[in-house]
Amino acid sequence: MEKPIKFKEKRRSLLQDIKRNYWLYIMLIPAIVFYIVFQYIPTAGVFIAFQEYRIGEGFFFTIFGHEWVGFDNFRIVLSNERIIGLIRMTILYSLGFMVVNLVASVGLALLLSEIGSKWFKKVSHSMIFLPYFVSWVVVSFITFALFSGRHGLLTNMLASFGVDFNFYHTPWIWPFILLFLSAWKSVGFSSIIYLAVITGTDPQMHESARVDGANVWQRIWHISLPMLKPTIILLTIMGLAGIMSTDGGMFFQIVGNNTALHRMADTIDAHIMRTLMVPGSAISFQQTTALGLFQQFVGFALIITVNTIIKFVAPEHAIF
Repeated sequence: MEKPIKFKEKRRSLLQDIKRNYWLYIMLIPAIVFYIVFQYIPTAGVFIAFQEYRIGEGFFFTIFGHEWVGFDNFRIVLSNERIIGLIRMTILYSLGFMVVNLVASVGLALLLSEIGSKWFKKVSHSMIFLPYFVSWVVVSFITFALFSGRHGLLTNMLASFGVDFNFYHTPWIWPFILLFLSAWKSVGFSSIIYLAVITGTDPQMHESARVDGANVWQRIWHISLPMLKPTIILLTIMGLAGIMSTDGGMFFQIVGNNTALHRMADTIDAHIMRTLMVPGSAISFQQTTALGLFQQFVGFALIITVNTIIKFVAPEHAIF
């Protein structure tokens, strides 16, 4: 019996592939330029963290030509008691945002997947997705309209029941407010990925489970959640890169310069934004660069560590 002839596919070179799919590569040009200009070129700025940097000095007013001080900037920043407290608060807020947004996004995706009406599903998800496009500046005005001391909607509602409560002088309640606002703004966008995974599940699996008598919660627990598990692990690992960085614009716009709330509602990024706006501030430009580099290093180390652990526990879910 003759063996079947195997035809080896000739692999195209990069130049041949560009010639064949040149429109696709043309569409990639804006994205490539964006990442080169805003991601790769600014990477040279990490040298500032190891220098006694003075704006306007150096070779042709660049980052080069300044006095090299090694790790002195890191030592000064990390020995500051205020920064240590901000690091702790930033990590707690990042973990809180990750957990709350994950639970809310997965829960929303599961609820939408069980809705039978396609029209209602699309409209409801579009409405939930809408807050993602609202800037934190607008959200800060909405927050002030709700919680301000004299004219706030919720403040006046509580006053009508005889409860005198000033939100902007009560620091302990703001972590809950900020967690809610973060979930309200991002849950619609985050749920798209999980909803896409659930939609891609073979519908015959759910039909078979219904025939076997499984209710909605049993189908979610035994079919939908196992299908979502790899995506949840992947996005959680990638989210660890920003555990030392929260949305500084959120805290800067909503909390602002209200020192009464900084004890419970402040992070590294918001503190740096406020500090750099004050002339002759206590933290210098090179120290803020050192702090930013430290944040990125911690995030990178966490990704490597967690991925290594997952590689031993569940290799099929590891990123690399």
